[in-house]
Amino acid sequence: MTARTLSSLLFLLLLAAAAFTPSTSTDTIYRNTTLTGNQTLVSAGGVYALGFFTPDGAADGRTYLGIWYASIPGPTTVVWVANRQDPVLTSPASLHLTAGGRLAILDGNNVTIWSSAAPTAGNGNNNITARAAAQLLDTGNLVLRADRSSSDSENSVAWQSFDYPTDTLLPGMKLGVDTRHGITRNITSWRDPTDPSPGDVTFKLVIGGLPQFFLMRGAKRVYTSGPWNGDILTGVPYLKAQAFTFRVVYSADETYYSYFIRDPSLLSRLVVDGAATQLKRFTLNNGAWSSFWYYPTDQCDYYAKCGAFGYCDPDRNPVCSCLPGFVPRSPEKWGQRDWSGGCVRSTSLSCGGAGGDDGFWVVNRMKLPQATDAAVYAGMTLDQCRLACLGNCSCGAYAAANNSGGVGVGCVLWTVDLLDMRQYPIAVQDVYIRLAQSDIDALKAAASDNHQRSNKGKLITIVVATVGGALFLLAAAICCCFWMKKGRGKGESDDVASLPPSTTATGEFVLPYRPRSLPSLSPGRGQQQDEASGGMRYAEKDVDLPLFDLEVILVATDNFAEHKKIGAGGFGPVYMGVLEDGQQVAVKRLSQGSTQGAREFMNEVKLIAKLQHRNLVRLLGCCIDDKERMLVYEYMHNQSLDTFIFDEAKRSLLNWQKRFEIILGIARGLQYLHEDSRFRIIHRDLKASNVLLDRNMIPKISDFGIARMFGGDQTTEYTRKVIGTYGYMSPEYAMDGLISIKSDVFSFGVLVLEIITGKRNRGSYEPELDVNLLGYAWMLWRERRSLELLDEALGGSFHHSRVLRCIQVALLCIEAQPRYRPLMSSVVTMLASENTVLPEPNEPGVNPGMSTSSDTESSRTRSATANFVTVTRLEARSTSNSSM
Repeated sequence: MTARTLSSLLFLLLLAAAAFTPSTSTDTIYRNTTLTGNQTLVSAGGVYALGFFTPDGAADGRTYLGIWYASIPGPTTVVWVANRQDPVLTSPASLHLTAGGRLAILDGNNVTIWSSAAPTAGNGNNNITARAAAQLLDTGNLVLRADRSSSDSENSVAWQSFDYPTDTLLPGMKLGVDTRHGITRNITSWRDPTDPSPGDVTFKLVIGGLPQFFLMRGAKRVYTSGPWNGDILTGVPYLKAQAFTFRVVYSADETYYSYFIRDPSLLSRLVVDGAATQLKRFTLNNGAWSSFWYYPTDQCDYYAKCGAFGYCDPDRNPVCSCLPGFVPRSPEKWGQRDWSGGCVRSTSLSCGGAGGDDGFWVVNRMKLPQATDAAVYAGMTLDQCRLACLGNCSCGAYAAANNSGGVGVGCVLWTVDLLDMRQYPIAVQDVYIRLAQSDIDALKAAASDNHQRSNKGKLITIVVATVGGALFLLAAAICCCFWMKKGRGKGESDDVASLPPSTTATGEFVLPYRPRSLPSLSPGRGQQQDEASGGMRYAEKDVDLPLFDLEVILVATDNFAEHKKIGAGGFGPVYMGVLEDGQQVAVKRLSQGSTQGAREFMNEVKLIAKLQHRNLVRLLGCCIDDKERMLVYEYMHNQSLDTFIFDEAKRSLLNWQKRFEIILGIARGLQYLHEDSRFRIIHRDLKASNVLLDRNMIPKISDFGIARMFGGDQTTEYTRKVIGTYGYMSPEYAMDGLISIKSDVFSFGVLVLEIITGKRNRGSYEPELDVNLLGYAWMLWRERRSLELLDEALGGSFHHSRVLRCIQVALLCIEAQPRYRPLMSSVVTMLASENTVLPEPNEPGVNPGMSTSSDTESSRTRSATANFVTVTRLEARSTSNSSM
């Protein structure tokens, strides 16, 4: 072989070596290198991979360049596709970084199928050098850097995949418009599971007025996030309560939405589902994707469900109503539940002078009307906004343009029909609806008449009861003095509800117990008019709670008819009722022989009136009339959890995925009570019958009658009076009266095992060993047979690793020593993330006592009986199967 031949061969080998990129050894592609075949780039942390793929089920061999999760076993989850409209049909496909500074996909004939957009000055330096490189980051972003050696890595980005999303929004991605550089970022569904080309469902920002994001099927608007008001997207008022943070930027240069996961170990994605026409948020749990958030969720989420000047409330029947001062455009169609025609004004606006005789009626629990066609004035005050609206004959409503920090500034005016309004149980933002003054006077008069009728009915009772009441109060005062003296002598509290003092260090107030003055409906201290409903609300500082007249409750429940009774508990019976406006409610009526009393009643009012969470039952109001005390809750269509998991016929209706979602929902509700609410709240009676299920089977914790509220840094408390339900109480509470958040953690562990097995804790599951469910679960765990715990009604449809993780978490929660039980925030993380390493549980059993000697680690693993002791000093609570 000649020297010339050898030289040529070496040159060819060097070229081949330069063109070769190992399949998983790098996260970067350089100039004059190639990615082809099954070669991939893998991000530095091993989270994402970039390579070529063919969709499952694609029969014609279409090849695409995509990004997917590298660390997830099983089917590939693709989050970005480069050439979604231009598949490679001739193999092999290859990816190159060209001399012109573009990424290019070539087919087997060296024909360019796709190339990235030209580098823009907005993305950084467009002066591509020989040191340019494209790198796949652990965020899932593929970035093309003009010079990989640049110290300013952000400004060296010439192009990035995050600017061109497909159907998925990852944490840190932007959804919106960059007006400076002409970039529009939408997410659009795949055409079908075998074809990543753009489908007809898109989630996008619509420019104009206030920022607002729309889910579209073609040109039809299906769902909207509601306008951005500087603080929240008003169609998703609970968004801040999720496990992530979000940001909306609204400026002349760019407007966008992005989100970030609080726990970096969690994998989450926001996806447009074309088949369901939904926006879904998925989180990876134990190797499987779980959709825990999706929109539209109910019929009120659909765009403009109730037409112009109508609003939707899923808790009403029918769901659509007209705004105050408006009536259905077509009463006949409205009666047939065709709400598309919307509503019209009862009285035309005068529009004379500076508004003439027009005025405004405020509503504050509404999703803001669609605001893309509204006029926004950032420099106006609200007073100026009001005058501007009165001076424009076309203006029908106004609101603050920016409600950041709860202080309204700026002005947004609606000179178009008010569309897509929805009522929520919480205040969102004040919207001022323009009405003729005669309509405003009529609304006020109607509210006043309601108050007068209620007061008139009580007047005779008050007069007759005056003398007897005075004698009763005198006797009560004597008894109270005797009781207080006796209590002080004992030196310890026996209150069921251990509440902070009425004035706390933070200046907040709790609701005082005033059984006679509370129902007063005349405006005065502690009361305010709710103009949106025309009713009266009781407000003692931070407690804002509607009062219901006894007559209203009697009508709603058919005078507490037996066929309306849906459950009973320690508080008393629970009735299903229908209010005058069609809203379904659940009414808990304190019975005369109830094991609970006035303090438990007020305890529940005080606590739950302060709480707002997706997984807590919502208190709508209360009724106090002489000896009658009632709590009015939202009606829960699927009753309580125990009616499913302990019922032979209904257990099969709860598949494993739904049971897991219920477990996770309960955990999140408890986390809120323990760690995220204004006070640390211990429920003390968490059990299956106190978990209610709404129409979507979302779990909601209920019954706060014996809950404890801790203030400041308080974490534990002793009580002489142990109240709860046998089988759910922790050993230290049952034996020593020690209350802490770990008491609830124990109850949660018991409940998880009951949900998994479909069996109650009370009972014997191994006659020879005489063990209850907790002991049986521990025995099977120790023998590595835990899957035998699974409810037979599930058949073979379940996720093995997730079931085992739930059982392990439950066993950690029921450990004998409370200090070894996890916090609920840790429980949520352990359930939601398969990447979290779980400690080995120890045998559940009786608390060995409140010894003052040091507890060594060896004592933690000491054998303890799996059968709990017989509890003394116990007030057992009966099961309540209600449908709040």
